[in-house]
Amino acid sequence: MKIHVIIPAGGKGIRSGSSTPKQYLKVLGKELIFYLLETLEQCKAIDDITIAAEKKYHKKISSIIKKYNFTKIYCLVEGGKERQFSVYNALLSLNAEDDDLIVVHDAARPLLPLQTLNQAIKTATQKGNAVVALGAKDTIMIGDKTVKNYLDREVVFTVQTPQIFSYKILLAAIENAIKKKILGTDESTLVHKLGKKIFISEGSAFNFKVTTGDDINIVKGIISQFKK
Repeated sequence: MKIHVIIPAGGKGIRSGSSTPKQYLKVLGKELIFYLLETLEQCKAIDDITIAAEKKYHKKISSIIKKYNFTKIYCLVEGGKERQFSVYNALLSLNAEDDDLIVVHDAARPLLPLQTLNQAIKTATQKGNAVVALGAKDTIMIGDKTVKNYLDREVVFTVQTPQIFSYKILLAAIENAIKKKILGTDESTLVHKLGKKIFISEGSAFNFKVTTGDDINIVKGIISQFKK
């Protein structure tokens, strides 16, 4: 069994206030995606990495790979209009067996701790799949201008990536979504629609999604402190 990583990297970065997609913005002299690729390179369990991105950024990604001598990059593929189509394009490019594990991780989550990644892979290896999620710490309410209800935070999670499924299951989930014209926000949503039981692996506060300019400043502070 092999373990393949897919990075959907087609985000526009509009909310970050930059015309350049956030994964290519430089923090302390290195592109954000560098910090993610560095962690993935360090993970001994991972066999290869496929990046799905807009064609016009392939040259930039290739230069990053060459500059830092990343060796696990399998290929670059064209990103789709929506996330699930980017992942689908990457899946079709792989030379994978049905039982191989596919690790999907957002390009906009550059500070993925290696421990979090390894634990998710361990969970998926033992149980068949894994979704990294962080338990809610705050009181969670539902409302629209006024409070409608409160949720039990003991059973509420914020979903992160990586999300890990077998090649066979993930391919079937996306093809089912395409057939039924379902647009999912992540892979676990689509797999859940197949009626599959999905297992939770503990997330990390460091593994947040970079969305705004403030997030980029937070990343800079964390990297300055922990990646000297």
